[in-house]
Amino acid sequence: MNETASPRSEAKAVRRQALLDAAAGLFAAQGFAGVSLADLGAAAGVSGPAIYRHFAGKQAVLGALLVGVSEELLAGGRRAAGTESEEAEASLRALVAFHVDFALSKPDVIRVQDRDFTSLSHDDQSAVRTLQLAYVDVWVQALRRLRPLASQPELRLRAQAVFGLINSTPHSVGRARSGGGRVPAPTAHQLLESMALAALTA
Repeated sequence: MNETASPRSEAKAVRRQALLDAAAGLFAAQGFAGVSLADLGAAAGVSGPAIYRHFAGKQAVLGALLVGVSEELLAGGRRAAGTESEEAEASLRALVAFHVDFALSKPDVIRVQDRDFTSLSHDDQSAVRTLQLAYVDVWVQALRRLRPLASQPELRLRAQAVFGLINSTPHSVGRARSGGGRVPAPTAHQLLESMALAALTA
């Protein structure tokens, strides 16, 4: 291991993540087409041309963002689901809690995924679809333990309907305000978990 390269590699990774974080916010607010490399660089505190040290271009930034978050989602889902030895209801509750946490912590990425998926390269679209199908399968396997006689299409429908329920709400969450407004995050978290579990087991 080359220890002298470690600080430089760490700094590069930090800058790369800063660019991805900036991209999530900008793409969510303005759309992929409405953001320039200069915009990304300014938001991340680097010059536009410096982005090429990390990514081949703006489309590559979008690809890294959405493929990376899909990988994170699948890995987290697998951890939450646990093993076959765990109780089926416990696995499902853990999956729901994980997805709600994910959705409430990454609302910008969810918005970008919904709106700008078609702006990905063909290879990145394929990668995201493959990862997402694997994630759905994690849920299907967890649901099958509770509903062993249900068909594969029914279990997929249950899982995907719950994704829609959870993913559509993060931008309605925030600090409580007098007279109404956004739902406080802790309240939203509990409500979403309860609704998702009810929908999954209806």
